[in-house]
Amino acid sequence: MRNIAFTLTMLLGLVTSAQATEGDIDAGKQKSATCVACHSVDGNSAISMYPKIAGQHSEYIYKQLKEFKSGDRKDPVMAGMVAALSDQDMKDLAAYFSSQTMSAGETPEDVVEAGELLYRGGDMERGIPACIACHGP
Repeated sequence: MRNIAFTLTMLLGLVTSAQATEGDIDAGKQKSATCVACHSVDGNSAISMYPKIAGQHSEYIYKQLKEFKSGDRKDPVMAGMVAALSDQDMKDLAAYFSSQTMSAGETPEDVVEAGELLYRGGDMERGIPACIACHGP
């Protein structure tokens, strides 16, 4: 009985997640031509200054695109990229890139250490609280 409840809960989460963005993967692939210049064809950018978006949660990608468009998230390049996108375009792009598989990458050890320090202790000089405070272990 416990396994059935768990399975039903997981399935409900998948259905709810899919409905949250309602994007079309094939349509997103067709609309991704501009994105590939920085994020690559499958969302696995080979250039470290551009994030890998392959395999990222579609809700997250959609939220970021919406925030670039509204100006809540600031980036002049991305603001220009999303300016003409409709809400459905953003959902489709989110569905496409989230359906891709993120490639493995290597991060320099000093960057990993700095990230862990920020995660665990924040940076009080810059007013950044510890990530772990909200995004616990």
